[in-house]
Amino acid sequence: MGPRCCGPHFTSGSLAAMAAAILLAVPAGAQIQKAVNPPSSTKPPSSSKPWTPTRTPDGQPDLEGVWTNATLTPFERPAELAGKTTITEQEAAAIEKTASNNRVDHQPKPGDTGSYNQAWFDSGTTWLSTRQSSLVVDPPNGKVPVKPSAEAQRDYDLAHIADSYEHQTTWERCITRGVPAGMFPAGYNNAYQILQTPGYVVILSEMIHEARVIPVDGRPHLPQSVRQWNGDSRGHWEGNTLVVDTTNYNGKGMIATSGAAARIKGIHESEALHVVERFKRVDANTISYEVTVDDPNVYSAPWNVTLLLTKAANYLIYEYACHEGNYAMEGILRAGRAKDKEAEAAAK
Repeated sequence: MGPRCCGPHFTSGSLAAMAAAILLAVPAGAQIQKAVNPPSSTKPPSSSKPWTPTRTPDGQPDLEGVWTNATLTPFERPAELAGKTTITEQEAAAIEKTASNNRVDHQPKPGDTGSYNQAWFDSGTTWLSTRQSSLVVDPPNGKVPVKPSAEAQRDYDLAHIADSYEHQTTWERCITRGVPAGMFPAGYNNAYQILQTPGYVVILSEMIHEARVIPVDGRPHLPQSVRQWNGDSRGHWEGNTLVVDTTNYNGKGMIATSGAAARIKGIHESEALHVVERFKRVDANTISYEVTVDDPNVYSAPWNVTLLLTKAANYLIYEYACHEGNYAMEGILRAGRAKDKEAEAAAK
């Protein structure tokens, strides 16, 4: 994760984590390597119980409530699970047990200023109930088909983060987590409140405290000349599924801004980005979220992510106070200028 402007804020989720004083201390790949057997074929669990969603007063399928998406399932499929689209129930249980055994409090190494105490993090304690081996489900190998040029730009930014704020992600700059980036699990503050009114669906993200207002009244997209950080979203209902079509990106954002997305964090967007999301409540406590990302300037083919949002009725969302030009950013750039002066002095 990149620099934050402020410490994490109390939520029911983070308070519970602090009380337990436990969180992951080893990378997900290491946990998986210890827990997973050689590749085997299995099918994800399915429910035979039919479920009829409730409706809002104006007739929309009811998606309202507070939801979370923290999970142990990695964004892309790790090497340990190569060739496996799903894992078995036993493998998932073993990974969860390994993660539980490794939830300890980090101590900074000598000379390291450290980071947030691990009790503040909320990276999830369970594998997705679908038992899919990664959040990326298409392409079938579970890997995002990023073009080499896009990876090169990300690597360049990473190598020059102390040169300019422009090399930081939009989250680290406190502008936005992005769309669909804001729907991908992060290390903490993984809560979303969905509100519905006639003609609109509103998604309030805990991280950066950002409200996304999605019209569902049939209006067209904004003119192509109007470009926005998070694009222009328009929703419609296909049966009980909310389909959200987003275009008109300004090309300044990034497709993923959290370290939980690993290799994909910091991959730039272009103005050609087109995102289609699908929200469907599959039972009283679960929303299935699917997103298709298509940006021919960045990827060699479209790709899909599937994850679950779980109802969290007792979760309290507090304001996440993030401001552009935050103190961490100032410190990073000041350190970069100090190194520049050192280099200039050494060259004389």
